[in-house]
Amino acid sequence: MKAGRLYLIPVPLGPSPLLGSLPEPVLARARGLKHFVAENAKTGRAFLKALPCDSPLEQITIRELNEHTPANVLPELLSPALSGSDLGLISEAGCPAVADPGSALVALAHREGVQVIPMVGPCSLVLALMASGLNGQSFAFHGYLPSEAQEREKRLRELEKESRQQQRTQIFIETPYRNRQMLASLINTCAPGTRICVATDLTLAEEQITTRPVADWRRQQLPETNRRPTVFLLQA
Repeated sequence: MKAGRLYLIPVPLGPSPLLGSLPEPVLARARGLKHFVAENAKTGRAFLKALPCDSPLEQITIRELNEHTPANVLPELLSPALSGSDLGLISEAGCPAVADPGSALVALAHREGVQVIPMVGPCSLVLALMASGLNGQSFAFHGYLPSEAQEREKRLRELEKESRQQQRTQIFIETPYRNRQMLASLINTCAPGTRICVATDLTLAEEQITTRPVADWRRQQLPETNRRPTVFLLQA
């Protein structure tokens, strides 16, 4: 039996119209699928309802894949594609498999010979880098840094040193309710000439993207980032 395909379907980064965030071919492909794997079934169902899908929602299967999903469940999640049906992978926000647990399913698809098809949509990390003015030729994404202040600041000093040596942009994120602490650590820890970009609510009406040297950040009122999705970038 010929395997189905695994479509990597982006979703908006927040409460914005689908047509303003995703190309029509992506929406059309998503409407026609009957099997999905989502980071969160509830938000995945809301996305499918907004499309809307060609089939009634009660006829569409949505299985969850998140950071707590055991590895031995992955073959079951991929089973529709292995049985010949196309399968859609969607994230909580943005592009699946980028800073997202869906990458484990993609890896399994490759091992099983299932064709993987990425589709066009918003990625907060790429958008932040594009708008930062920092080095887009050499960059690295580090996910979440340590939550404890002393360890976080130690890690920031390491990333700043590497950035200075490699001329590399360092990109990382934080749990939204700790954004203030992250920004404070950046300003207090990094050298005055290190450039810091804070990119908040990307693609939304409240979007704010600001790049300043640390010395300037210390002299101005800080942006309100609390509980707002934010990407942080630095280049020494």
